[in-house]
Amino acid sequence: MILEPLPIDTVESALPQLEALLAGTAPAWLPVPAQDPREAARLSGALAGGEAIDERVALVVATSGTTGTPKGAMLTREALAASAAGTHARLGGTGQWLLAMPPHHVAGVQVMLRSLAAGHAPAQLDVRGGFDPGSLAPAHAAMTADRRYVSLVPTQLVKVLADPAATDALARFDGVLIGGAACPAPVREAALTAGIRMVRTYGMSETAGGCVYDGAPLPGVEIRLDGPESRVVLGGPTVALGYRNLPDHPAFAEPGHFRTDDAGTLSDGVLSVTGRLDEAISTGGLTVLPQVVEAVLARVPGVAEVAVFAQPDPRLGQRVAAAVVRTPGTPEGAVTVEALRRAVEAELDRTAAPRAVYLVDELPRRGPGKIDRRALAAQITNIHG
Repeated sequence: MILEPLPIDTVESALPQLEALLAGTAPAWLPVPAQDPREAARLSGALAGGEAIDERVALVVATSGTTGTPKGAMLTREALAASAAGTHARLGGTGQWLLAMPPHHVAGVQVMLRSLAAGHAPAQLDVRGGFDPGSLAPAHAAMTADRRYVSLVPTQLVKVLADPAATDALARFDGVLIGGAACPAPVREAALTAGIRMVRTYGMSETAGGCVYDGAPLPGVEIRLDGPESRVVLGGPTVALGYRNLPDHPAFAEPGHFRTDDAGTLSDGVLSVTGRLDEAISTGGLTVLPQVVEAVLARVPGVAEVAVFAQPDPRLGQRVAAAVVRTPGTPEGAVTVEALRRAVEAELDRTAAPRAVYLVDELPRRGPGKIDRRALAAQITNIHG
């Protein structure tokens, strides 16, 4: 069997191929962005599009990664079906899905596959020019199934909550999956207060997308924590066979399991992800996880979005820095290093408090909503030296 690149940018451009995938009559597909020929060629070249692949593979989904080098998670039809069935079981029934993100990412592909598996053509918002929350209400009204679902990333949810009409429209969905990146507590609380049926998802391309919903695993999914760093290991029917052309990759050394780069805690079977181990900051001999600090800073008045990253430091090795997008209307000077340090020191070790704060208009992102810390650090260096 051959791995065939699948250029897609709309639901219509993907439906025949995805229907064939579900029917078991398709080759293995490699989704790539139709509107970005350069990126499509890069992914196809890196993941050996047009070459032979294991007969069990139905879909190869490129990871967004942190190194810039794409890997391809090899997913079977059975893994994709288990993911769709588990999602619908957790949400309370099958339904029609609205695609509101790029269709070549795992979250976008899964939105379409879930809808097709439920017998409904997926609806779509055109996000090629950016996400417009004002389009949610007419999109919901045009959907035809009794139960209607949508999947968003936290940055999209922030935009929705700033628009009262969009907020009302999102509250009419029977389920709203929020994934791709951590959702700040104030955003989550605002969504729940607005009546939005929000479900936080955790997963990745290697697990056919989200496989842990609000901390609880989908049916058949296993969670355990390994080693002193409490690394999250996921197992079960949604796990990929491995990476394309990387048969000995250590993340898949244990059959049927995926060793993530995330640290976490487990309490009564409920998972809390505390941060990515490969993004940890080593400062003064101590380790700081950026996501833990971000969770505190997100609750500081005037902070709309925040990203914590490492900067070189001659004494500490690395220092903790933060980039902040201010809430609209926040006076200049209201968000200071001192205010942010006080907030962190009140909840965490003072080592975790940022020693530098930069105000930015937006945070660079990679994949479906994840903060690109490498790009952010380079951007800050270019501007501030």
